[in-house]
Amino acid sequence: MTRIAIWFFSGVTVLTVLAMALLLLMQSLPVWQHEGFSFATGAKWFYRQQEFGAASMIYGTLVVSIGALVLATPVGIGAAIFTAEFLPARFRLMVKLTIELLAGVPSVVYGLLGILMLRNWIYELLAPFDPLSGDTLFTAAVLLALMILPTIMTLSDDALRSVPATQRHAARGLGLNGTEVVLHVSLPQASRGLFAAVLLGLGRAMGETIAVFLVIGRQDNQWPQSLFSLQPLIESGQTLTSKLGSSETNIAYGNPLHWGAMVGLGVILLVIVTLITWFGAYLQRSDHAS
Repeated sequence: MTRIAIWFFSGVTVLTVLAMALLLLMQSLPVWQHEGFSFATGAKWFYRQQEFGAASMIYGTLVVSIGALVLATPVGIGAAIFTAEFLPARFRLMVKLTIELLAGVPSVVYGLLGILMLRNWIYELLAPFDPLSGDTLFTAAVLLALMILPTIMTLSDDALRSVPATQRHAARGLGLNGTEVVLHVSLPQASRGLFAAVLLGLGRAMGETIAVFLVIGRQDNQWPQSLFSLQPLIESGQTLTSKLGSSETNIAYGNPLHWGAMVGLGVILLVIVTLITWFGAYLQRSDHAS
């Protein structure tokens, strides 16, 4: 009976997700028919001229998310190494729970703190580069780094704790000190789980809406002259989620092409986040299985 219930509810969940994805795809068909694949590659978005290109928002999403990873990954993995390898067991759970409390803070609270504190601090930090305001891609990346830190730290800690203690003891018996055990035993064996933690943190960052919406500036058509330029980091921009969370979603409703373009952004975001999350979950399962 229990097995039947598990299969039933799992099937309902899968069918619900597939139904949602199919609905989004059908709603977005007008823009794909109008723009073709250039909807995903075009850099210009002018809905009054019925010109729709999502590339600048995809670029903003990637820059903000990868920037958040660059900032959060060393801190998250470093904290995980400290709690899993060096911290006494009686303090480990307390530290881990304290960090995980960050995940329970609502996104809008992070956004308000970003407006009240982080935006001004970033503006002063970037003053030598003469930014127009503190609403920049870099501001959003810093805020997202704080938000994904619990995800990276918790999953990294789990990956490190999955390394058998006997292997640590054997390494210490061979004369390795604590740091050498971490570098030559724990980290290599937990590498797949650590990479999975980073990927799942990336998926979390890409799906964030409210906090990013409040601090990114929401400037359309911000396409850099060079993809490797750092200049866009100190400028306002737009991500897929900040666009979907804007008032333009209400404006688009009733216009099939414009509405299809907004839903099409959701389809692109759903595909990207799903692929990253699945790959990260696969690596995590493989790490535990090994």
